[in-house]
Amino acid sequence: MRSIDQIYIDGRFVTPHGGERFDLFNPATEARIGQVRLGDEVDARVAVAAAKRAFRAFSHTTKAERIALLQRFHDAVAARAESLAEAMTLEYGAPHYFVDFSARRTASVFLDMAKTLEAFDFSQTIGGAEVSLQPLGVVAAITPWNSNFGFICGKLATAIAAGCTIVVKPSEMSAIQTQVLTEALHETGAPAGVFNIVNGRGDVVGAELSSHPDVAKVSFTGSTAVGRAILRAASETMKRVTLELGGKGPNIILEDADLESAIPTVAMMGFGNSGQACVAGARVLAPRSRLPEILERLKATVGAIKVGETTDPEVMIGPMVSQKQWDRVQGYIRLGLEEGAQLLIGGEGRPQGLERGWFVRPTVFTGVSNDMRIAREEIFGPVLCVIPYDDESEAIAIANDSAYGLQAYVESADLAHARRIANQLECGRVVINGAPHEPLAPFGGFKQSGIGREYGRFGLETHLEARAILV
Repeated sequence: MRSIDQIYIDGRFVTPHGGERFDLFNPATEARIGQVRLGDEVDARVAVAAAKRAFRAFSHTTKAERIALLQRFHDAVAARAESLAEAMTLEYGAPHYFVDFSARRTASVFLDMAKTLEAFDFSQTIGGAEVSLQPLGVVAAITPWNSNFGFICGKLATAIAAGCTIVVKPSEMSAIQTQVLTEALHETGAPAGVFNIVNGRGDVVGAELSSHPDVAKVSFTGSTAVGRAILRAASETMKRVTLELGGKGPNIILEDADLESAIPTVAMMGFGNSGQACVAGARVLAPRSRLPEILERLKATVGAIKVGETTDPEVMIGPMVSQKQWDRVQGYIRLGLEEGAQLLIGGEGRPQGLERGWFVRPTVFTGVSNDMRIAREEIFGPVLCVIPYDDESEAIAIANDSAYGLQAYVESADLAHARRIANQLECGRVVINGAPHEPLAPFGGFKQSGIGREYGRFGLETHLEARAILV
């Protein structure tokens, strides 16, 4: 049983003022594995004050000094990769491939940002004006549970590169992962107050950070509903915001797609991270002319997917993070049937042979129209909707007919053809034929999938303000 009773403020592990205890669970077994003591509004204010003090000096550091700190962060986190993977497996239950990617990728975000910083010009002359880009100030980063240490490190790296200081409010459901990461970051000897990490509830610590007058920017990854609340609170003091919110990504299978490779890609893009991903390709748009073949192949592919504890490297889908999330996914499966959709495979309940743990049967609905709730709302679980289309103009219209616009997918044997379709999609990213992640490209959403961009130069610029001096 793990007990976490400290938070990290001003370069030290300290006992929080808040006294609430929050239970931690292994989602694969439903067993209670620990408890974390949560911070409160007082702790959030103390952390902001520490970050504000540190900003005075840190905002004047050189690029070389910040690059050196990013390198130290990389080295410290890379050295803890195995411990981070173990914590994620225990506390979140992510599949082995996702845990492995996350543990390796997390440290590299610091090197990616160091590379970006090295090439970045903070000053230029425009006409008769000298223009300089200045760090905003104290950044509040509020992160979710579905890729805990990856989100923390990504936001931390960007703030550091810009010369900002930061207060992180991670998900309280990920406290063991957060503790391992914080211990690693502490070992770098970063100046006190440059980064602070406060476990706490979103409606307590997150709300305080979103409204605190000394916080210059909020960077939030999570649900659209919470993003709206943060935006309202931030507007009172004109904070800058970056919001990476929900998604209901379309995956368009074009008529010329090679289904032998396309269907496994569709399954991976829809069920990756057990479907608990804002970027999931949850709406599968299929040409009606090839629908029978697509459904046959999709059913066979999904039927072969292994669900279970993620200590098994063959498992593709692990458990949902909590009982609440399991109940949510089950509710949407029932809703789909009530709306008139048909099950191609899957359905309610746990997979056969798994009587404990918050496991969900990988589910695919057919007979879905784009106006059904299962096609419009983010389920955040391993549930796909197959929506047929007659021609490409209809496919594009269906894909764009969504409140969301985060990430879309196109499957085609003709890359030029796929690019033509991609250029017509209303979203922040389009992935063609399962292309790999590009860490320096901007990431963020159109419409209700968010505001602003993260990663690389685009993410760095959101932490800076332009100052023009006219001589």
